[in-house]
Amino acid sequence: MAKLLVIDDEESVRYSFRYVFEADGMEVVTAGTAAEAVEQMTAENPDVVVLDLQLPDRNGLDLFHEIHAMDPKRPIIFITAHGTTETAIEAMKNGAFDYMNKPVDLDRLSQILERAFEAVRLMRVPAVLPVNDRHDRIIGRSPVMQEMCKKIGRIAPQDVNVLILGESGTGKELVARALYQHSRRANRPFLAINCAAIPETLLESELFGHEQGAFTGANRRHIGKFEQCDGGTLFLDEIGDMSAALQAKMLRVIQEQRFERVGGHETLQTCVRILAATNHNLEQLVQQGKFRKDLYYRLKVVTVEVPPLRDRLSDVAELAHYFLFRFNHELNLDIRAFAPETLEILQRFDWPGNVRELQSAIKQAMLHATGPILFPEFLPDYLVKSGDTLPQGEARADHGRSPWLNAELLLDELLKNNDGNLYNRALEAFERKLLPLVLKHTQGHQTQASELLGISRSTLRQKLRHLGLNIDRIVTSDLAEPHGQE
Repeated sequence: MAKLLVIDDEESVRYSFRYVFEADGMEVVTAGTAAEAVEQMTAENPDVVVLDLQLPDRNGLDLFHEIHAMDPKRPIIFITAHGTTETAIEAMKNGAFDYMNKPVDLDRLSQILERAFEAVRLMRVPAVLPVNDRHDRIIGRSPVMQEMCKKIGRIAPQDVNVLILGESGTGKELVARALYQHSRRANRPFLAINCAAIPETLLESELFGHEQGAFTGANRRHIGKFEQCDGGTLFLDEIGDMSAALQAKMLRVIQEQRFERVGGHETLQTCVRILAATNHNLEQLVQQGKFRKDLYYRLKVVTVEVPPLRDRLSDVAELAHYFLFRFNHELNLDIRAFAPETLEILQRFDWPGNVRELQSAIKQAMLHATGPILFPEFLPDYLVKSGDTLPQGEARADHGRSPWLNAELLLDELLKNNDGNLYNRALEAFERKLLPLVLKHTQGHQTQASELLGISRSTLRQKLRHLGLNIDRIVTSDLAEPHGQE
């Protein structure tokens, strides 16, 4: 759970933070003095701090320096009731995340906090861990992934700009996080910005900041990412969508590490490592005159190419199990395994949307699932249809049997996540396949089906309800006209 520390001497402000943000699922701890804040920092280790500039026992800026020294990566947001914001701006130059004037605009504060917690995730959630750790974020044992991870390990400590190439959904942000976390700047800030998601007029301000009055609506000075991230790493996603005017300004800041805020005349110095990513063919854009050649070569000191999922289908099973484990926790589910034929469908699809599409498909399947096993019918329809079109010789398991009848494969899946209830789970998995098969054979006639199964009709109905199976759907999935159901 995200943890926020609010340091303010006004009880009403502390109460407002608890009332608003605890309702959003955030853990909020508070302090009314600097001394209490230092104690809370040690005891609670918050992810993000909101700090009032005026405290009864100490200057807020002095306390900021102490908190910032504890962990330079922790976002600190200033709030102040005073007309001048020079102190807050000075703090931002020294590493503060943002600042707001009182009375606090809660909608805007929510947006700032969202960005702050996202920055924490980017900086602290591991991107590369040992391959035997099931919490790996960069997942893959295929040769192409192993080579990519080796390259990351070689270039991460080198203080050079890196261009990350790959199709949409391949995981370019994960590569950027890995490069940052294994670099010499890992104890400094890491900020990310999507160049395609922000309008051109606002993107320049986000990157370089602006002075008060620089344009309509600029009612205060804004500190940009290059200033906030001084000494750290800046990840520019989708840089191929950047306008020509911004490309020229980017070239200067990369070459000279100098820039001016929008509407300003003061030249500012920065020291930022650039990680840039794109799914465009930048060489082609250069040839078309849509991307500056000199900027392209400044960014392309080293390149890392993230392979598409279709080129590493051997990693699909490992990725699928990771997402199963992750979504069980996130969605409070208890789905234990994939049916073997489900994994076969996943491993044979070419995944044009890459890992992001696989993640979405598994999440959808888990939300539709009934019972502890993910069967093909829970997958999105387009995947099920793709499985139906597999060549017959390739879609069968050993000894010509359908994969779901291969007890060894099914039990192997169940044993991976055994909770001491293996017998019931295996029985339920078999019933989930057996009952629809028999009902299709009897064209939906429950009395005939129960006779074939050797159980009473009431027991059959009870099992169907428990498994979440609908007779009409079972029969019409294979037959044009279901017969009467008694």
